[in-house]
Amino acid sequence: MDRYVVEEIYRVIDEYIYSNDLNILIKQFVQEKASENSIWSRITEYSHRMLGGTFSHIGQVAALSEIIILALDIVDDLQDQDNTAKPWMTCAPQFTLNALLAFQTIFMGEMGRLQQSYGGSSNLVEEASRILAGAINGQQKDLNGSVTMEADCLVMVREKSGSLIKLACYMGYAFVENCSQETIAQMNELADCIGIMAQIENDMKDVMRFDLKNDLLQKKRTLPIIFLLQHGDQDFPILKQFYEGDLSAEQFLKHKLACLQYIADSGCIEYCKIVQSLYFNRANDLYASMPSCSPWREEFKEITFASYEIKEESTR
Repeated sequence: MDRYVVEEIYRVIDEYIYSNDLNILIKQFVQEKASENSIWSRITEYSHRMLGGTFSHIGQVAALSEIIILALDIVDDLQDQDNTAKPWMTCAPQFTLNALLAFQTIFMGEMGRLQQSYGGSSNLVEEASRILAGAINGQQKDLNGSVTMEADCLVMVREKSGSLIKLACYMGYAFVENCSQETIAQMNELADCIGIMAQIENDMKDVMRFDLKNDLLQKKRTLPIIFLLQHGDQDFPILKQFYEGDLSAEQFLKHKLACLQYIADSGCIEYCKIVQSLYFNRANDLYASMPSCSPWREEFKEITFASYEIKEESTR
């Protein structure tokens, strides 16, 4: 997160939050996210500039992308009860909830002000809310265990993760004059592809670890886990027994090494990389066909999906 973005976030926090302890706490949350090299603001700015945008206040818009996605990240940690060292997980829960309300209030208030003062999309707040609703619906599907098949999983991932990329991109192109509907549709589909690739990458990492971040222990149904459950009846039936409640977490953990070996031998990682490569190819086609300006188009690709090109080539 660039320094000017952090400063802009601090500015709007000061404008809205005058309770001193809450103001300090929220800024700690922002600083934590900034230390992770968060790129949401850059996605917004590069989306805007690559499509020919020249809005002088795009830095303010980019800061709002960071604010609202930080709020969603905090909610995700609260739901999963992981990342326990984060400041929003270690402070009093009621303070974290108040911080979330503050972030949402700042986002909606500033979006309304930007629309009124500078124009942009005529339905700026409505469209941003619709995209956010997609992420919330996808998150609910991830939590309620309703996803059992690959196709359903990819729909859920598109909603949950693609919507976040789509929101950051929307915040950029919403302030581009005369942005065509064709370009908007291409940007939205590109965002979906990027979100799916990124989520598959996270899911591959999470299935290979055995700490609180491990998706198996939380009985999630990610793309690699659906593969494991569908192919493990003979090779590793213990996994299905755990998911169906026939084994406790403690009993399952006794087979930790065997489970890790099954994952390595199963082909689930190779399968996920193939799926990832399909979305990379589609993203690359969309990227190549869009009218866009250098060097911003190259910057956009570099921070969003360029890294998957090596992975895609390595599967050939």
